[in-house]
Amino acid sequence: MKVGLIGLGNMGRPMAARLAAAGFPLTVWNRTPGRADAGVTVAASPRELAVASDVVITMLADAAAVRAVLGGADGVLAAGRPGTIVIDMSTVGPVAARELAAEAAAHDVTFLDAPVSGSVALAEQGTLTAMVGGPPDAVAWARPVLATLTKAQFHLGPAGAGAAMKLAVNILIAASNQAIAEALTLAESAGIHRADAYDVLANSAVASPFVSYKREAYLHPDTAPVAFAAALMRKDLDLVLSVAAPVGLPLPVASAARDYLDTACAVGYGDADFACVAELLRQHRSPAEPFRRHGG
Repeated sequence: MKVGLIGLGNMGRPMAARLAAAGFPLTVWNRTPGRADAGVTVAASPRELAVASDVVITMLADAAAVRAVLGGADGVLAAGRPGTIVIDMSTVGPVAARELAAEAAAHDVTFLDAPVSGSVALAEQGTLTAMVGGPPDAVAWARPVLATLTKAQFHLGPAGAGAAMKLAVNILIAASNQAIAEALTLAESAGIHRADAYDVLANSAVASPFVSYKREAYLHPDTAPVAFAAALMRKDLDLVLSVAAPVGLPLPVASAARDYLDTACAVGYGDADFACVAELLRQHRSPAEPFRRHGG
């Protein structure tokens, strides 16, 4: 099975490495050149990648980026043929996922929305969790590829189901992020050393993989690598609220987390890890109170 992967960012690059190590003939394409590891075939365009692939994986920032690589004369769908499967592992939301599935079908291409949950470290280990929407036969056929990248693959229904579940998971992640930041800064305000406070959180009733792998981001925000940018989580929460609004579903926790991330992005933390909300709290700032990052 020949595989193409588009998007060699923080998550896409280790995913490509796992596919290559597993022996899949692999072709990659990235908007910014020079991200591919040695020995991997690099396509000149998404269309060229699709011609060389049975399965095309996209791991991109948002729905607009996915549409850009699928559509157009140099896009994946221009090379569409029966049997080709596109697996979008980005976070695009259920509306976009269903639209992309319909567009792919018009080119005889099958589309699966299969966003993942997990960190860069889990991408390196192949232990992400995939939430999949799309035809059962296509999911079954693509399972060997998905199993190389993830420890579990949940087929949740037709197109859009995986994308919807990813938004539900990200509500919990965003809420956990905000709650950890608040708990940690409250402990610090009482004179408890930051690392000691985090040790307690990591061994308390709320201990979780998220608490464990975000430790450095909270304790050493200036030096820890960015695992998930604040601007991307804000985008995901915007998607959450856009899905909830038409059905009148109030999501106060998601709304509050989005508002705080809005402030983080507005003052220059958009590219920082979303654990940066702790830095805002340390400066006693509310979502309605802008300030300049680092006093600049």
